[in-house]
Amino acid sequence: MTTFIIDTVRTPRGKAKPTGGLASVSPIQLVVQLLGALQERTGFDPDTVDEVILGCSTQAKEQGTNIAKTAALLAGLPPSVSGMTINRFCASGLDAVNLAHAKVAAGLADVVIAGGVESVSRVPMLADGGPLYTDPNVAGPARSIHMGVAADLVATLEGFERPELDAYGVRSHHRAAEAWRDGRFAPSLVTVTDADGNVTLETDEHVRPTTSVEALADIPPSFAGMGAAGMDAVALAAYPEAGAIQHLHHRGNSPALADGAALVLVCSAEAARAFTPRAAIRSAAATSVCPVMMLTSGQAAVVQALDRARLSTNDIGLFEYAEAFAALCLKFQRDLDVGDERFNVNGGTIAMGHAFGATGAILVATLLDEMVRRRERYGVVSISGGAGLGAASVIERVDA
Repeated sequence: MTTFIIDTVRTPRGKAKPTGGLASVSPIQLVVQLLGALQERTGFDPDTVDEVILGCSTQAKEQGTNIAKTAALLAGLPPSVSGMTINRFCASGLDAVNLAHAKVAAGLADVVIAGGVESVSRVPMLADGGPLYTDPNVAGPARSIHMGVAADLVATLEGFERPELDAYGVRSHHRAAEAWRDGRFAPSLVTVTDADGNVTLETDEHVRPTTSVEALADIPPSFAGMGAAGMDAVALAAYPEAGAIQHLHHRGNSPALADGAALVLVCSAEAARAFTPRAAIRSAAATSVCPVMMLTSGQAAVVQALDRARLSTNDIGLFEYAEAFAALCLKFQRDLDVGDERFNVNGGTIAMGHAFGATGAILVATLLDEMVRRRERYGVVSISGGAGLGAASVIERVDA
């Protein structure tokens, strides 16, 4: 069954620190404000909403106790609206949209609001104390390593050099800066206000328009210390052909941490008659790869989702791929033969920040807005996450 995207909304992404542009706003309020904006834009009837599904990677403290249901109640949605918060690490927000698609396609729901939220400034990474990254009796046997070391492993195995990784990082920032100047993110963007009604953030806060390869060349690698402390040994035990890990990623060619949220209104064909749909979700995929290699899962999910949609990479006008370190983007482009003109054309998470559970839903919004602007028929969004998890969606533009 075809499912339809009626509209998308997202916040800007703030720096994940106490002085960041969204740090003064709770994650629940980020979602509440987006729910209000989505209702104002689409006019959806709250009584017709079956469920709110949110991705959130760190479900603790202000992001605990099922933030999806909590936000729905606080936003004034009827008690009949169910709520579910899911965790597929970085892929959570996209998987929430895919789960909404699956439930609607299966006839289990007609109207679902899906997306994600993460306030890293208020609920830091690993604040949930989960055993995968904190208990050595679990982390060791599970071969858990830091994502940055996994990215350096990929760079080593693929033969990428530091200058080309830095060049990709610069490209992301320059493209993001150009897109902001041109207003390309405006269709889905919702400015965020604090408790006093003051606007706290209007743009993605991390973008550095003037960065250069020369400036990045002086930045030391970020993950060599973790590698020397034992993670290189874990990586090499799984992939001895690497020989020695070359630590090439740093803050200039890696995704910065961010706060943010996004929502997508997903409907059945019957429910969509009350709206003007913007797109249809043609297929979705959730994958998992070796937890040491980890970050190739988003690429694997793309292959699976395209196969389910009976499409090839040549059919796709735009790819929106979460920039989980530069090496993974270069590998994706090389392996799937996707040129720069179709790949992350408005920059990505290296430039604008990674809000963990929210990022996948944010990427749905940025992809769809650009598909509409360029009048592309098909687009693909994908993301890799911790422990080897990944997700992808194939979207078809249907608006006039």
